[in-house]
Amino acid sequence: MRYLTILYRLAVALWLGGAALFTFVLTPALFSGFDRDMAGKIVGVLFPGYFLWGLLCGLAALGALGFLKIQRKSLPTAILAAMLLVTSIQAFYIEPKAAELKKEIPSFVTTPADHPKRQEFRNLHAISSAGNLGVISGGLALLLLF
Repeated sequence: MRYLTILYRLAVALWLGGAALFTFVLTPALFSGFDRDMAGKIVGVLFPGYFLWGLLCGLAALGALGFLKIQRKSLPTAILAAMLLVTSIQAFYIEPKAAELKKEIPSFVTTPADHPKRQEFRNLHAISSAGNLGVISGGLALLLLF
């Protein structure tokens, strides 16, 4: 049982740490060090691995939690399920759709902000950003709950 507890905590911590590092350190550094188009390309290359990381950590945490014989695990299970749902939506719907939209926008530097494709991209980005903050908040809650 001790190993399952360690696996659970480690998976949640790695997911949370990866999400926080990507969101609050890596992405801002890329966008401050490169022009918007280049930074967007780099982040776009990293996104599939980032979401896969979240899915694998989430599944590991959920699996470990499932085998732990503790009472009151329904709230952590619900939080993990919500985090996995959000990450799945980001990985399998939002990110591919955003990648396709990026192909239709020649440049984020020169294309006007009111261009319909940029507006559509901005909306997807806002939804994804909110989901990402939700996953980070869920991870913090899980670390505090367990």
